Amino acid sequence: MQTISQADMMEATRLTREGRLQEAMALLQGGGALPSSPDGRGTVPDAPAKGGAARPMAPMIDMEPPSARTGGAWSAPRAAARPAGINPAGRPSGEVPPALKGLMDRMAGLGANGGLMSGLPGQSGLAAANAAVSVPPGASFEERVFANAAGSRPYKLYVPAVFSGDPLPLVVMLHGCTQSPDDFAAGTRMNELAEEFGFFVVYPGQTQAANMSRCWNWFNAADQQRDQGEPSLIAGMTRTIMGEFPVDKERVYIAGLSAGGAKAAIMGATYPDLYAAVGVHSGLACGAARDMGSAFAAMKQGGAVAGTRSGLAKAGIPSIVFHGDRDTTVHPVNGDQVVTQAAAGAAHRTEVAQGKSSGGMAFTQTTHRDGSGQAVLEQWVLHGAGHAWSGGSAVGSYTDPRGPDASREMARFFMEHRVPAATVG
Repeated sequence: MQTISQADMMEATRLTREGRLQEAMALLQGGGALPSSPDGRGTVPDAPAKGGAARPMAPMIDMEPPSARTGGAWSAPRAAARPAGINPAGRPSGEVPPALKGLMDRMAGLGANGGLMSGLPGQSGLAAANAAVSVPPGASFEERVFANAAGSRPYKLYVPAVFSGDPLPLVVMLHGCTQSPDDFAAGTRMNELAEEFGFFVVYPGQTQAANMSRCWNWFNAADQQRDQGEPSLIAGMTRTIMGEFPVDKERVYIAGLSAGGAKAAIMGATYPDLYAAVGVHSGLACGAARDMGSAFAAMKQGGAVAGTRSGLAKAGIPSIVFHGDRDTTVHPVNGDQVVTQAAAGAAHRTEVAQGKSSGGMAFTQTTHRDGSGQAVLEQWVLHGAGHAWSGGSAVGSYTDPRGPDASREMARFFMEHRVPAATVG
């Protein structure tokens, strides 16, 4: 087994933070650092490896658009062409090179001290990972566990005090790296909005056993498939709550931050019969990466995703997207790609509005309306914002209280959408 020296790991970390991703991967895989590319972006598709062989960047997943065969969901092409559980690189699905996994875990774990998610006013960093969440009289916020063939994950369910037995909508909230359900609930204040609007909230929790930094594995091919891996676990939790409580089955929604935002995009793309709308904050489009290497590339400069090919897909799931234009962890172009994939070539009428939050942050809101005039896509570009939940509470980690209230805007957008009764899964 290859041994990675501390010096090599430090150098690989430095190269990665400078965007020289191919060089970092080559160093960790024992090939030595690749020469810098002329454009300075670290993309060296033709750089020679040991022995003079080419070391091209492997192609990223190109998701197939919705069709009658897939039931309206995005899906990975040619899935049947390779043995089950094997990704294009020949490794078991979900398995990544140990050196690259270690680097990504280190990068995700840098947090407020490492600069990946730091420098934002009101941001409280990793100290809030176990933030206490107040529960008003009559409400409950209990921890549970869901398990299926893909494994098990904990989750927390918030039942608002306003629940009286009548059907309510359900919102699924996916936290970011190093966060927890409690931390995410505290930072987004979604429980408070559950009392105001009247809905249940479920917070799936990632474990360190599944990812050392508790990131959702949005970049693994097997974790981007309907009824496989993490999607099956999150959908399973959703359906469990729908079976136990009087959930309005036409009004189930999902949202997330960063890795959780990327996973929310995957869930919306693969379960359009389950979720009526999606909220993606500082995340990436479904299929933006297929493994660790392409994950780094996508985070730095966007991924190669479907949905940009005009005429190949029908309109996707209604989505509301937030992204800071100073985000150095997940490049802002990824927000554009989420919107492009959700639009899927549909002709929308767009409206652009400029505004400023009560905290002084300027933003641009672009609303896409369908032929009936309904807003089916919203994109919020947060000017001067980094990698943090806009308008969140400083009690939670990775929040920027200066920005417009992303939680409130998501809740408002969600309540305007329903899954057609004939397609509810």
